[in-house]
Amino acid sequence: MNPQAIAGKHAVVTGGGRGIGAAIAAELAQAGARLTLMGRSRSSLEARAQQMNAEVHIETCDVTSPDEVQRAFRAAQEALGPINILVNNAGQAESRPFSKIDLGLWQRMLSVNLTGTFLCTQAALPGMLEAGWGRIVNIASTAGLKGYPYVSAYCAAKHGVVGLTRSLALELARQNITVNAVCPGFSETELLEASIASIVQKTGRTPAEARAELARHNPQGRLVEPTEVAQAVLWLCLPGSAALTGQAIAVAGGEVM
Repeated sequence: MNPQAIAGKHAVVTGGGRGIGAAIAAELAQAGARLTLMGRSRSSLEARAQQMNAEVHIETCDVTSPDEVQRAFRAAQEALGPINILVNNAGQAESRPFSKIDLGLWQRMLSVNLTGTFLCTQAALPGMLEAGWGRIVNIASTAGLKGYPYVSAYCAAKHGVVGLTRSLALELARQNITVNAVCPGFSETELLEASIASIVQKTGRTPAEARAELARHNPQGRLVEPTEVAQAVLWLCLPGSAALTGQAIAVAGGEVM
């Protein structure tokens, strides 16, 4: 891949302060993009920005709030110009048996994972349409392609992200704007550590046993590295990926085919 193939493009990464989002931001920066990192923790965003050798703007933003999203995206465009690339990475996962899911948990999963993707895409899309070029990459999950027990609300939300991706890709197919989803399996992130802690608390397994159980889902017998997800995202942002749209690409060692 050309290390400067998207030089000068303005890329927004939500949930960009840590984990997969931070890895994606680093890959885009290395490819020459100018970055706006969005997230709820300013300290995390500032720490990440200081580590990057790139032009970086930060905006605190709760992606479930229409007003905050509109404010943050306006500020991003004022700082770095029209948005060319949007990576909808902000997300959250909670586990609970279906019979114990209350409306609050259900709404949280839909709001953060699905509605946030919708709101951010609506905020970024007008500039892409005006420019006649754009890349939208939604970070879904293998939970958007198959079911897992105890995370039915999360699975429902991520399936919604994949459906939104496919529908919008068709709407924009003649506008030189691609819309794709990247679907990681269990990955080495802070979110995974929270899942491991929950398994330990609920089952009495050791952290090592819980980690091994999650890795078992991957036919390669390991957890996915954030940089592996990030490189898939970068590829979808490059000029040479123009023929790929409406795809949901699993980065999961063969767990989903």
